[in-house]
Amino acid sequence: MFDIVTKNKRIIQIILVLTIIPFAFFGLESYTRSIRGTGDVADVGGAPITQQEFEEAMRRQQDRLRSALGRGFDPGAFDTPEMRRGLLDSLIAQRLVSAAALKGGLTASNESLSGLIRSMPAFQRDGKFDESTANAMIRAQGMTAETFAARLRHDVAVGQLTQAINETAIASRTVADRLAALENQRREIAEALVPAQQFQAQLKFDDAQLRAYYESAAAQFRIPERIRAEYVALSAEELGRAEPVTDAEIKAAYEARASQYAVAEQRRASHILLQPGADAKRKAGEVLAEVRKDPARFAELARKYSQDSGSAEKGGDLGFFGRGMMVKPFEEAAFRMKEGEIAGPVESEFGVHVIRLTGIRAGTSRPLEEVRKEIADELGKQKGAKKFAEAAESFGNMVYEQSDSLKPAAERFKLRIATTDWISRSGSSDLGLVGHPKVLAALFSQDAIQGKRNTDAIEIAPNVLVAARVIEHQPAAQRKFDEVRGEIETALRRQEAAKLARKEGASRLEQLAKEGDAGLKWTAPRVVMVRDRGKIPPEAHRRIFAADPQKLPAHIGADLGEEGYAIYRVLRVLPSEPRDDRQKAAAFANANGLAGAEQFDAWLASLRARAKVEINKANLEKK
Repeated sequence: MFDIVTKNKRIIQIILVLTIIPFAFFGLESYTRSIRGTGDVADVGGAPITQQEFEEAMRRQQDRLRSALGRGFDPGAFDTPEMRRGLLDSLIAQRLVSAAALKGGLTASNESLSGLIRSMPAFQRDGKFDESTANAMIRAQGMTAETFAARLRHDVAVGQLTQAINETAIASRTVADRLAALENQRREIAEALVPAQQFQAQLKFDDAQLRAYYESAAAQFRIPERIRAEYVALSAEELGRAEPVTDAEIKAAYEARASQYAVAEQRRASHILLQPGADAKRKAGEVLAEVRKDPARFAELARKYSQDSGSAEKGGDLGFFGRGMMVKPFEEAAFRMKEGEIAGPVESEFGVHVIRLTGIRAGTSRPLEEVRKEIADELGKQKGAKKFAEAAESFGNMVYEQSDSLKPAAERFKLRIATTDWISRSGSSDLGLVGHPKVLAALFSQDAIQGKRNTDAIEIAPNVLVAARVIEHQPAAQRKFDEVRGEIETALRRQEAAKLARKEGASRLEQLAKEGDAGLKWTAPRVVMVRDRGKIPPEAHRRIFAADPQKLPAHIGADLGEEGYAIYRVLRVLPSEPRDDRQKAAAFANANGLAGAEQFDAWLASLRARAKVEINKANLEKK
């Protein structure tokens, strides 16, 4: 209890592993959606995965990929049957693990949950838990304290289950040592490069060759279909800014929420805990008597006698705490005591305590000026959300009914009409609101392009609607040969030079096998390791470490594409570097982690094999 954060570190780590994929891909909504209907993508033991949930998961995944890949992102390339099925499998796995935790009756006590919440850095100010900061953070996520606590309780339960399964798999020391030895293999190599660039000057191409390349790679020289568009965005945030929050409103909200900004009385105590047992109370009495003889020795005696591993090393210090943070008997005793007083024995579910009260922090209230911005931001959001709710339907109707222009809607709601540069179907990461897949799909629809009509009001995020229209369109077109002749010649020269380098490299490799010398310039020897291949191609790296130690030196060739051809000479096998105790412990922990992950995967597979999982393939493929 008093050591809750330390005791739950492993659980917290597992929670992060389990929840980072669901939250990144599906959002918090995946925990609460349960609307049944014919549009469900799958049903997992009676718990549906809706079309809306699945598409939201896909959208979040594509947003992350767009952010990572920038202009190189093509939504169509990632919206494949394999990607959609993989995403669905992740959702199904989440459902199965959650159901298993619920069936197992796993949960977290109120006390442990409280300790976990108080330990979260996001909820702290100056290194200490701050209730108002926590409340503000929770509200910013669109949740109540109760909803947040329920979700955290669920995550802890899932973590407990996962930990239990993972920790039953223990790798042997032999396996751990073998894995460590494999990871720490070292080879000494030298390198030689046959550069492709050296062949470029000798290459000449006639008109027929250039035209043949142009015709064979016609798609490479096509200008994709493009549009220019204009758009308006209606958002709660902007609507809120349009009507500033007044001082009177801030003051009224502060007074109405006085209890929210009150900081309750806190107390600081140290304790000596003797775990439950037949003699616990007697021993506590003896410790209490010893403490009372010399109160200044409390910390020394706590380190000697206390069985609370979390606080004993700190002389029994528990820090400051408020009501509801400790078990009831301990709390009642601590809040009856005077500063410096020693009390006990106090019995609780954790054992018998000897308590010393070391500090009292009187209850206070955060002043208005301290929370003014926080209140103003929240009231602004509330105003914006209210105005958005009132305006959303009217906005949608207006862009639909007056579909030949966005101007009426812009004037009615005081919105700015923005204009894009040329954009293609694949979009890019810097398009902002228009780059959303739903908006791009609507703009490239036949109705939007041919009719130049407004798109519908499209919700691209909570409380954000976008309507757009095409103002200029360019169909896909083929660039003329004369325009791209220079590009073709450069591309062909690189391509053919790479072929010559590859041919020359293979020839040198044959010479090395026959004569032992091929006139290559080798780099100085260097050491490479299994776990760090650097710039060596994966296949070459694998073959370097697969080389027979009894037949060295060995030579490995690797095609580097337009850079040329590389030859690696494996000179000798080096012994693994000696490992200290810390590294050995880390290797053993790594082996256990791999064994645990493998066991968890097997358990999840068996869980799915027993579960009734129905997949609606038609809805899965629907876009």
